[in-house]
Amino acid sequence: MTALARLLAERINDSGPITVADYMADCLLHPVHGYYLAREPFGTRGDFTTAPEISQMFGELLGLALAQAWLDRGAPAPFALAEPGPGRGTLMADILRATRAVPGFHAAARVTLVEASPRLREVQKETLAGQSPVWVDRIEDLPRIPLFLVANEFLDALPIRQFQLGPQGWQERLIGVRDGALTFGLSAAVPQVPDTPAFRHAPAGAVVEDCLPARRAVAEVANRINRHGGVAYWIDYGGWRSQGDTLQALRSHLPDDPLAHPGEADLTAHVDFEPLAALSQACAWDTQGAVLLRLGIDARADRLARNLTGAALESHRAAHRRLTHPEEMGSVFKVLAMTSAGAPQPPGFA
Repeated sequence: MTALARLLAERINDSGPITVADYMADCLLHPVHGYYLAREPFGTRGDFTTAPEISQMFGELLGLALAQAWLDRGAPAPFALAEPGPGRGTLMADILRATRAVPGFHAAARVTLVEASPRLREVQKETLAGQSPVWVDRIEDLPRIPLFLVANEFLDALPIRQFQLGPQGWQERLIGVRDGALTFGLSAAVPQVPDTPAFRHAPAGAVVEDCLPARRAVAEVANRINRHGGVAYWIDYGGWRSQGDTLQALRSHLPDDPLAHPGEADLTAHVDFEPLAALSQACAWDTQGAVLLRLGIDARADRLARNLTGAALESHRAAHRRLTHPEEMGSVFKVLAMTSAGAPQPPGFA
């Protein structure tokens, strides 16, 4: 057992089974053994690779989309250029590089990163040297000015609860201990579940997940945009009215049992975009591939390819395919763009 697994087993033996949300929160953010506080999760040396690490094109196009949205809304100054869960800072670095020629954009931008991990803050500080970002612990702490936000693979790491519809009604999936190992089980019938479409339309036997922290984060951003203006791009894997057990672990770039290595593997779950979209006054939703193609990734890829040959060129072409092709990230990942009522359509959408 990992050090965190032993602590969790002791806690469960003392106090009873815990929710999947409590388990995820401890696995990812335990102050001593939490995955994001103690390990290097990103890139080839970590456990997974995100879109900004695959190619600079991803961040460049999103940066230009944010800049165009800023211009479309009258170029408000100052404004918050924000990213929750910025990883190593690669995405924000690409955004700032791509937008440096947009007149007035950098002068008006207040670069703000939502990051709870002191270790990752140091990494981001190094990546963004010379850019003077400001760090906050929570989305609620973002400045109350026009908000232009991008969040890539942020929502999928927020703790979920899982429920299963059986003959007795809804029961919550819990984590207990059996024969010294962590294991899944079910609670007694619960009197009430979240009022979202996935629950209302669930067939018998269905597992439905709920992520209250995601709904709170998106609602906070939507309210800020409604009051002060702006745009938010949420990019993540998931679907519309998502159902089923989607809790997954990744360790050294390979799938892992979610209960096998707590604190030493990344834990995520698919995002149900339907209840999140309902929180916005105006939004658009599409696949990552479709949005990147509308933003001009083909032309950008062709331009970058002019100076490449051999293995570098093949790697570049593979990155373009991975970001956009329906059989890779292109259809699995979705983009939810939010703005205020009556504002122009966010760039990248039909």
